[in-house]
Amino acid sequence: MSTTGSSPTTNPSFVERFLTVGEVAKHLRVSNMTVYRLVNSGQLAAVRVGRGYRIREDDVRKYLQQRYMDAG
Repeated sequence: MSTTGSSPTTNPSFVERFLTVGEVAKHLRVSNMTVYRLVNSGQLAAVRVGRGYRIREDDVRKYLQQRYMDAG
């Protein structure tokens, strides 16, 4: 059985990249508290790990795409 050509979503050994609240805040250029508010309001999906949250890179991309507006 060959795994050539399989997409990451069908490959069981594929691991998604998760970001910390601090990493997301730095990327979005907002405070950590702003990221916590987005998570708590349900605007940004997150997974609770211990006492902190982890956010998928894909979910950050989706959040930004939903809020993108043409400024022209």
